[in-house]
Amino acid sequence: MKINEIQIKDLDPGKFIESKVKDIAEKVGDGLAVNALSGGVDSAVVTMIGHKALGDRLKTYFVENGIMREGEPERIKQIFEGLGVPVEIVDAKDVFFGALKGLTDPEEKREAITDSFYKKVFGDLVRESGAKYLLQGTNFTDVEETIAGIKRQHNILEQLGIDTREVYGYEVIEPIIELRKTGVRMVARALALPGEISDRPPFPGPALAARVIGEVTPARVETVRKATAIVEGTLGGTDAFQYLAILHEDRVTGIRDGKRDFGNQIEVRCWESTDAVVGEPTRLPFETLQALADRITNEVPGVVSVTYNITRKPPSTIEAV
Repeated sequence: MKINEIQIKDLDPGKFIESKVKDIAEKVGDGLAVNALSGGVDSAVVTMIGHKALGDRLKTYFVENGIMREGEPERIKQIFEGLGVPVEIVDAKDVFFGALKGLTDPEEKREAITDSFYKKVFGDLVRESGAKYLLQGTNFTDVEETIAGIKRQHNILEQLGIDTREVYGYEVIEPIIELRKTGVRMVARALALPGEISDRPPFPGPALAARVIGEVTPARVETVRKATAIVEGTLGGTDAFQYLAILHEDRVTGIRDGKRDFGNQIEVRCWESTDAVVGEPTRLPFETLQALADRITNEVPGVVSVTYNITRKPPSTIEAV
């Protein structure tokens, strides 16, 4: 399946929205669709376009998988209900942590998240609602990186030859698949989404599981979740493309109260990019880096070391897993 990218110079956000609203309305007809809202700009744009197309025939769900940012489910529900879009939070933490238990290989973890999301959680929601369609925010870079074999994005299905009707029982609709992140942000602003959504840094489909090297457990996610809140709060005014915290697998030697302390290591990454295809590490002031290290080691239990990634993409990637 060939997808033609819409370049920024060719993108008219108003016409794009109008076209996608029409496409979704024609595809779904008088039936129902369910919608996967995660809080990122991609899924937010799809939610608003889908709502324009279908109104109350679109059932929007936020899946609480246990691997989201701090306070994310409640905050996203509040924002979208303020925009007139009802959101139901689905507690699926046990499903996801059960599927991830014992896994350390990045691709196995991604596969576990894909199966949990599409077969178990949304498979059940689709069957219960009687819907035949799932709307989701796959973008062009997701497809490109997966097809190139760089890393499997959990939302890439049809492009890998997966017949979603046969495997999952519903068809997936991907309204923004021709756009990269910059284009998605332009559409978000045209939809009058608040800056808190339209300008927030990208967040991976596998959520914080993509920022835990090694096994993903509730305790390890909580560590990276607390570090993420500090990083996002500190670097939110930098205008960088993306900034994140990563939890490493091995413990390292530290010192607390004059004694040796084996603890965790957090890696901070901050990127300059326009399309996520290539990236440069942001040249953050040393004082900012030191402030991050001080806060993370003081406020996140068990962390004794903080590092900063200075490798370009490529050979690095923006996310670690």
